[in-house]
Amino acid sequence: MQKWSIDPDHTVAAFCVRHLMIANVRGQFNRISGTVHFDPLNAIGLSLEAEIDVAGIYTGIGKRDDHLRSPDFFDAERLPTITFRSTGYEPTGKTTGRLAGRLTIHGIPREIILDVTLSGPVTAPAEIGGETTLALSARTSLNREDFGMTWNVPFGDGGVVVGREVEIHLDIEADRQ
Repeated sequence: MQKWSIDPDHTVAAFCVRHLMIANVRGQFNRISGTVHFDPLNAIGLSLEAEIDVAGIYTGIGKRDDHLRSPDFFDAERLPTITFRSTGYEPTGKTTGRLAGRLTIHGIPREIILDVTLSGPVTAPAEIGGETTLALSARTSLNREDFGMTWNVPFGDGGVVVGREVEIHLDIEADRQ
């Protein structure tokens, strides 16, 4: 099994959540590190370990980012990281599969499944470093309240300011070590 290091310059964990029950708000985490274990000839042993620096959250609105870092949501000062450790991979196609693992957000671990698409590996031209790189794109949905993030403001006929369901999209590039 080959070891691949996540390239933080080409990796992002993005999210999308409903606001006021009518619009989507998107954001991302840009400070991600970790490793992928992958054999291009046999993907069955694929594994992923990733750590996300919560302070790196970015939605484009400073006031919202500060609120998301606060104890109302991620509590970045007390709980500075989100982690994922895979526990198994099941191929569903030549370049697709389901990656099971333990996601810890806000200090609360939960078992999740990521729907994964693999690309590569490819070798970059020598003029930009010549690294051999693979890409892993993954997605899932989760209920943020399962991770202790229950802050909300109810309004109207059962509406809330922030939706409970959050779509997660990971786009990872990793370089062979």
